[in-house]
Amino acid sequence: MQIKMACIEMKDNVMSFEQLKLKNQLCHRLYMASNSIARAYREPLSELNLTYPQYVVMMALWEQDEITIAELKDKTAIDGGAMTQILKKMSDKSLLAVIKDEHDKRKRLVQLTQHGQSLKLKAADIPKNILCKFDSVDATQAQQLMQLLDLVVNDLAD
Repeated sequence: MQIKMACIEMKDNVMSFEQLKLKNQLCHRLYMASNSIARAYREPLSELNLTYPQYVVMMALWEQDEITIAELKDKTAIDGGAMTQILKKMSDKSLLAVIKDEHDKRKRLVQLTQHGQSLKLKAADIPKNILCKFDSVDATQAQQLMQLLDLVVNDLAD
């Protein structure tokens, strides 16, 4: 309801251009938060020789191995073109293999290698260590933030 009221108020303030100030932008805060998160993950992921998108793929596969590329795209929200490049690089690193589905030769499955599986233990503390950097956010607030972000993503989904 507050967002709707803000939309109405914005129409009244168009001539003052308050709507164009960075301090009033949700999108800019999300952008800054995304960049901060990416920087926080850079060091621990470099120790695993992973980029953040590769780490997202690994987490999805550690959760459920041997899934189709389509399922992997759905789980990670990584688009098809980027996913193809990510899988190629990860295959080159011997982290995973893309294989044909025995039951449907048109489908391709993504399967972790032993090396890919072994990274799970090394990555186990990364989420906790990142969350510990949130000095001003407690566990309840972090959960609420995830729920709010899920709402934003759902509202803006195509």
